[in-house]
Amino acid sequence: MRVAIIAAPYPLSEAPAPPLGISYAAAAFAQAGAEVQIFDYIVSRYTPEKLSKQLDDFRPDIVGTSSVTMNFPTAAAILQTAKECDPHIITVMGGPHVSFDAVNTLKKYPGIDLIVLGEGEATIAELMAHRFSRSAWPAISGLAFREGDSVKFTNPRELISDLATLPLPARHLLPLSRYQALGFPISIITGRGCPYQCIFCQGRRMVGSKMRKRPTKMVVDEIEDILSYGIDRINVADDLFVSDRRRVREVCEEIQRRELKFAWSAFARVNTVDKETLRIMKETGCDAVSFGVESGNQEMLDRIKKKITLDQVRRAVEMCQEVGLIVHCSFIVGLPGESRETLEETKKFARSLGNIDYGYHLLAPFPGTTVREEVEKYDLEILTDDWSLYDANHAIVKTSHLSPSDIRRFVDEFEGEIEEAWQKKVASYWAGTLTDSWDCLRVEGYFRTQFIFHLLSGDVIEEVGYFPEASSGEETFPQLIKRLQEKTGDDLRIIKKTMEDIAKKGYVKPLLQENGVRWLWTHNNRRDL
Repeated sequence: MRVAIIAAPYPLSEAPAPPLGISYAAAAFAQAGAEVQIFDYIVSRYTPEKLSKQLDDFRPDIVGTSSVTMNFPTAAAILQTAKECDPHIITVMGGPHVSFDAVNTLKKYPGIDLIVLGEGEATIAELMAHRFSRSAWPAISGLAFREGDSVKFTNPRELISDLATLPLPARHLLPLSRYQALGFPISIITGRGCPYQCIFCQGRRMVGSKMRKRPTKMVVDEIEDILSYGIDRINVADDLFVSDRRRVREVCEEIQRRELKFAWSAFARVNTVDKETLRIMKETGCDAVSFGVESGNQEMLDRIKKKITLDQVRRAVEMCQEVGLIVHCSFIVGLPGESRETLEETKKFARSLGNIDYGYHLLAPFPGTTVREEVEKYDLEILTDDWSLYDANHAIVKTSHLSPSDIRRFVDEFEGEIEEAWQKKVASYWAGTLTDSWDCLRVEGYFRTQFIFHLLSGDVIEEVGYFPEASSGEETFPQLIKRLQEKTGDDLRIIKKTMEDIAKKGYVKPLLQENGVRWLWTHNNRRDL
């Protein structure tokens, strides 16, 4: 069977990185015998016409996708278009949003045939064993689908007990050169499961309360596989990796034994870190740790069942700084019972942590979270089910003390202070008076990323990169720079420097054709270590 998996687009503000869930799903399909392609619209332009052509070329039997709440409307629309292109295609969606909003999804979106609930790899394998036959669906655990005018749920799927049975994510099917050009880290997970019950998070319900660990060798095998593409920055995306000291030591010792050199970062909880573990991480290339702090008010932390204290936050930050790790702390604005007083406490607390990077997200009560499903228990009102606004940047709730505009104003004031300082640095950069080398790199990196995302999301190189009757890439490169400047309006210096860099690294290259030269993105740069 042929399976096309859609990576639905989302904005640059969400730091586009190779989609991990989709890579695991693609690997599960391939392991079950499918011929798989990934249509990646995160780092290329999506249009219905483009999708139609790709479907005509590949002729898949199955078209699937996964999404979070924020990009669910776009993902659903893409599946609808696929269904219109070929009504015989079976369309499948997975991910946290549809896992907890399956009834509404299937009733509102006729273009979606089947929902895979929760952890999907074992369900995919069983569906493939029955060649996705609709007659087999009722007996396969972990599914939701329409049956007449109603929605049928099959038995719950047990979680995969042995994660060693899973293949490595199928990153080779992704256009990794495009992601490398953007420069965001590649994420891995070392295990699944979370015993915590934070009321704003879906994680525990998606992956279970019991920690399931991948074998150390498999984790480092995956790291080595990632490095073979020329990638040099990785992010460990599971919150609880750092909580297991012995586990961290095993992974770090295996990295050192193989003499793997790369930079990495990790998410962590403030109540599970210790200085010796952080030191070992630092010695193995870790340079940054991110903590979800959520609030600077202890009563708020207790209400959302975060199970941390403000003293633990302070100590965790201190330990990271003592071993030389960059610290990022994130806070949520608009939590149940939030008031001007709690916001002020959070602001003061964040500033008291010293020289760290921190930011605010606005509460998005996703389907499947306790705060949404038991909202009547809390001082909170959810104002909209427009899923496109569930990006943690829109004020979509209110409390008895705060209106949406109050919530938004708090974040705007914080971001305004940062923006003012940033614009001064940008102005100094363009004037040639910015002397701090780190600030110069940050400004250049910002504009470089903006420019590259313009190229990717608009298929700009595909549009302007053909030169009839030309005979070499070197001959056409200056013309390409000029066309890109005319198309994007970005600064010529940034364009030239960026294009020289990504061409040197092999992310883009000229292809000599019979009647000219065409510039294009390469798929990936895999190399032997």
